[in-house]
Amino acid sequence: MTRTQGDAVPPEESFSLDHFIGLYEAKDDPWDNATKWNDQRKYAVAMASLPRERYRRCYEPGCAVGMLSVMLAERCDEVLAVDCVDEAVVQARAATAGLANVRVERALLPAELPDGTFDLVVIGDLLYYLSDDDLRLMLDGTLARLEAGGDLLAVHFRDRQNPGNYDGFNVHARLAAHPGLEPAIRHEDEWFVLDVFRKID
Repeated sequence: MTRTQGDAVPPEESFSLDHFIGLYEAKDDPWDNATKWNDQRKYAVAMASLPRERYRRCYEPGCAVGMLSVMLAERCDEVLAVDCVDEAVVQARAATAGLANVRVERALLPAELPDGTFDLVVIGDLLYYLSDDDLRLMLDGTLARLEAGGDLLAVHFRDRQNPGNYDGFNVHARLAAHPGLEPAIRHEDEWFVLDVFRKID
């Protein structure tokens, strides 16, 4: 499939909080993150793609039920994981129970970005739910909190069956075009695209 930047556009409005609450009301783990092989493989590739053995402080927006948060805890002194849905926060807190270096909070993004700075940001399957304005605010605000020399890992689904959809191809192109980032690692397969960018000093 040949894809060019600009062949799909973000949603006119960001997906609503009610949309995501409804997903959790219908199913405890709406995306089957805890059981689906494709997601287990995606998490393994993400962890293997982190360039550094250890990070000081990690921010993970859109943590869902916390499967990746558990893995990040092994490589980070501190992990702040957030989601907009109360039920997701409950499940992520249960998944990370006993991990003193993980804090799970409720946050509606991009309005409720965290205080402080991070040397690692991990964004998975989140950015294509945002409108153009919210995506810009999310990227600008998140990267303002990424320390110079810090890493941003983004991993998103590629919708190869519906090439007109705004998917991982498009949101990663937005990231790649953002000033102040340089590419470090890229992985693309039939299921997802993953990029690691480093914030230029």
